[in-house]
Amino acid sequence: MKTLEVADHITKWIKDYAEQSHCKGFVIGVSGGIDSATSSTLAARTGLPLICVEMPIHQAANQVSRAMNHIAWLKEHFPNVSSVEVELTDIFDSFVGALPPVTGSKDLHDHSLVNTRARFRMTTLYYFAALHGYLVVGTGNKVEDFGIGFYTKYGDGGVDLSPIADLMKTDVYAIAEALGVNQEILDAPPTDGLWGDDRTDEDQIGASYPELEWAMDYSGDESDLNERQKEVLSIYRRLNRANQHKMEPIPVCVIPEDLR
Repeated sequence: MKTLEVADHITKWIKDYAEQSHCKGFVIGVSGGIDSATSSTLAARTGLPLICVEMPIHQAANQVSRAMNHIAWLKEHFPNVSSVEVELTDIFDSFVGALPPVTGSKDLHDHSLVNTRARFRMTTLYYFAALHGYLVVGTGNKVEDFGIGFYTKYGDGGVDLSPIADLMKTDVYAIAEALGVNQEILDAPPTDGLWGDDRTDEDQIGASYPELEWAMDYSGDESDLNERQKEVLSIYRRLNRANQHKMEPIPVCVIPEDLR
């Protein structure tokens, strides 16, 4: 990959999209992870106003510090960048307290609340976007968005444009490094930061991003695979199949003309 040329291409694409949309700038959620760091840097390079929003919900201290350090780095290098922190922990806790007692699966309850965190953040980003006439910049990469559907529908999947969604995770790392993103972000294990603990993406998925990238592209003779490769391929196919509802357009019931 021609890393810097790709970065320039994405930067121009982001700026062109804003101009075509008659929007004045961008809003992005910054989590302290590689995807939001890369996407925010690319958006900052457009020269258009960019609001970086940090939205902790029972967040680990190292995630918050990485996010704040990255935002400080952006401000130092790009005068068009501003930031705001919105503490969502109390709002989240109030929502949890308003829910009826859990009668079903605790695992499903916990997973529903993980998705709720992501949707609170989406709502917050769109508040600032509407306030300023800005666009919400997505942070999903190709593996997450089109491979295994590893995102929350109408949460971090609720965006106006997706600048890195045609990049594999390893491509995102390459661009981040080329653009000078902080080493602490490059070194941090990928995590969605939604569980309130230190679990990584690999802990949740059962496979690393390089393994998943291999599975996305694999089309050979499966009899030649070793046991781990077969396991990874199974993980990828299971998640891809289960999350098609995220990747396909919302189905519309079309009314036949003879019924109108």
